[in-house]
Amino acid sequence: MTPTAIRRWSLIHKWSSLVCTVFMLLLCLTGLPLIFHHEIGHLLGTEVEAPQLPIATPRISLDRVMETAIARYPGKQGMFVSQEPDDDRVWYVTLADTPTSDKDLKQVAVDARTGQPLAEPKLDEGFMHIMHSLHVDLFAGLPGTLFLGFMGVLLMVAIVSGAVLYAPFMRKLAFGTVRRDHTPRTRWLDMHNMLGIVTLAWASVVTLTGIINTLADPLIDLWRSDQVSEMTARYKGLPPPARMGSLQAAVDAAMALEPEMKIRFIAFPGTTFSSPHHYGVFLRGESPLTARLFKPVLVDARTAQVTDSRALPWYVTALLLSQPLHFGDYGGTPMQILWALLDIATIIVLGSGLYLWLRRGVRTMENSRLAKPGGMPRDVAAQPPLLSGKNQ
Repeated sequence: MTPTAIRRWSLIHKWSSLVCTVFMLLLCLTGLPLIFHHEIGHLLGTEVEAPQLPIATPRISLDRVMETAIARYPGKQGMFVSQEPDDDRVWYVTLADTPTSDKDLKQVAVDARTGQPLAEPKLDEGFMHIMHSLHVDLFAGLPGTLFLGFMGVLLMVAIVSGAVLYAPFMRKLAFGTVRRDHTPRTRWLDMHNMLGIVTLAWASVVTLTGIINTLADPLIDLWRSDQVSEMTARYKGLPPPARMGSLQAAVDAAMALEPEMKIRFIAFPGTTFSSPHHYGVFLRGESPLTARLFKPVLVDARTAQVTDSRALPWYVTALLLSQPLHFGDYGGTPMQILWALLDIATIIVLGSGLYLWLRRGVRTMENSRLAKPGGMPRDVAAQPPLLSGKNQ
């Protein structure tokens, strides 16, 4: 690389890093507890624990589950019903004032075998809620999410430019060298370069998947305007049903269409993942890959007849596959520990980059001060040629 090319890449790396570093540090710090959100939930007592019953205990009807949940909040209506992928003993029922509400949501955890309410998880308070909100949208909704996506783009530029600069800047040193006998600034520079190149692949994957995740709302809106509108075309212009039929019957109809799949979540009519006339029953596979992918089945909310079912488009599939890669929650505890260690290494890379820039600014100010005779002690100012040759 020519000196001019190196200078240009250095400017790109410096300014893309400086603009996004503070926000990326925030995302790394908040992402660390999110990697262990289940474990932290158990420690804080916020995770729902289902009582031990015989494995063969039958499951109750979803209609009864809904009755239990609504009895806790009579003025609200169903929004979503979901289960954790690794635990089908609990139904999580999310209730709201309207299908499109985004405030004052309530959730009731109901035992899928007995119909007893187990807990009422708080959706808008607590430590993990704060961490999640800061990580996802800075408490600013979609604008905050898109802003973080843009910061992710800048981080990707910084990663690429840093990788380009690694070879010319480290060509005289062995890979991963940290010159411990040099000044603190040099040691931090070597540490920054070493950790940056070691975490290059991981940081690239997490950054790219994070950018994709910030586009979740626009991608879901695109899916609704594209496929959902086609699937429900014959309902266009019809008033929503005054009374909905059995939720269990709708789920049975969806399961009859795909008997080998499991329920991931159910969206009530009028919500983001359905239409005003349909239950959206989202099914998943059981393999490590298909468990992350959903197949939507739209069921008429009044008649419990399946209206349509299609595979999700590629852009929603990409979104679903990016989520486990981003949080490292698909390989159990070993993967979580690895993700946490790499996250900490990235925090050091970002922090050391900021430190190096600040130290460079201090050094520049010192050099400027020393260059002025009035800013130096009398005995030093009397020897400018020696200082010039040594320090300039």
